[in-house]
Amino acid sequence: QVQLVESGGGLVQAGGSLRLSCAASGLTFSTYRMGWFRQAPGKEREFVAGISWGGRGTYYADSVKGRFTISRDNAKNTVYVQMNSLKPDDTAVYYCAASYSGSLCQDQSYTYWGQGTQVTVSS
Repeated sequence: QVQLVESGGGLVQAGGSLRLSCAASGLTFSTYRMGWFRQAPGKEREFVAGISWGGRGTYYADSVKGRFTISRDNAKNTVYVQMNSLKPDDTAVYYCAASYSGSLCQDQSYTYWGQGTQVTVSS
């Protein structure tokens, strides 16, 4: 059974930082590209960042480029996103997901999803 478990969310002031983690089990982690998505209240889920199998390829939404950094540790079956200079607009539930193929930016490419972790940025 595949499980993706996010952690690290919370409440932070604008300008602050958080690091989210996503621990994967039940799959051969190194064969999956990984991504982070988010969904704010009343909005559709949107792509945040994606990373290739080995971690050399990374992709970001324009809204987070330069502020967020995605990384992975295949030995620990874990993917991270370091979020700096947080803004109130970053408030959302953040989900990690695993993709075997397809575009990293499209949620249709992802097979497995975590339950999400809440990030709230106060102004």
